[in-house]
Amino acid sequence: MKKCSSSSLKKCSLKSRQKSFAYAFQGIFHLLKNEPNAALHSLATVIVITTGFFFDLSRVEWGLVVLAIALVWTAEALNTALEYLADTVSSNYHEGIGRAKDCAAGGVLLSSLGAMGIGLLVFIPHIRLYFDL
Repeated sequence: MKKCSSSSLKKCSLKSRQKSFAYAFQGIFHLLKNEPNAALHSLATVIVITTGFFFDLSRVEWGLVVLAIALVWTAEALNTALEYLADTVSSNYHEGIGRAKDCAAGGVLLSSLGAMGIGLLVFIPHIRLYFDL
């Protein structure tokens, strides 16, 4: 990332930063509106956050849960961006593009499995205490 200097101050203006945030939020809204997997991630996010409040997670537990959620959402957004870019570059099947898409989807799966592992480590002790297991 470039640092703001006197010669590039125009590029680093508050207005340009606001535009950057606006574009980022447009991307998030597009992801939520148009990607079926985003609906699943949204549901999982709501369930995990609700469960976290129910079990009164510690600050460290919340930190782990928030990082896990952010990791999955980031992987999904990057996967979606790569798919759009690949589809724009070529509408025809290309083995390299197919592999790139598969790897990106694999990244989402790996982040989801990691998040599930964190969820189990955080929530199982609370569930066991709650049900006296």
